[in-house]
Amino acid sequence: MPATNETASFRFNHTMIRVKDPKASLDFYENVLGMDLIDKLDMSDFTLYFLGYQHQGNASRGEREALLELTHNHGTENDPDFHYHNGNAQPQGFGHLAISVDDIEAACARFERLGVKFQKRLTDNYWIEIISAKSPQ
Repeated sequence: MPATNETASFRFNHTMIRVKDPKASLDFYENVLGMDLIDKLDMSDFTLYFLGYQHQGNASRGEREALLELTHNHGTENDPDFHYHNGNAQPQGFGHLAISVDDIEAACARFERLGVKFQKRLTDNYWIEIISAKSPQ
C-alpha cells in the first residue's frame, strides 16, 4: 500500500539491539564503523545508547532516520555465563544490520586492520552487512 497523507510523516527511526558490554559495543560502533553517539539515556536498571551517522546534522533523535539503539541491562557485563541470542543461531530470527560504503574492499581491509573478526566474508551475508552505496551496473 503506498504512503498516504496519514503516513506521509512516518520515518524509520531506530532498531534496538541488547548488548552485554556497552564499552566493547560502543568501541566497535564508534571506532570501527564510525558512528557517533547521538544520545544516551541512563535509567535505574538499563542504559540506552543511540548511535548514527552525522549526515543528518543537528536533527533531534526523534527526527533522525536509521539510528541504532544499544540497550544495556545493568549487571550483564559482570556475568560470564550471560549472553543474548544473536538471531543467527537456531532458532533464527534477527539476521543482520547493513552499512553502505563507497569502497567495500577498502572498508573490509580497514576492518581487518582493526582486528574485526568476520563471521563470513565479502561474498556471504554478514551479521553486520557492508554494502556498496553505488547502484549496481
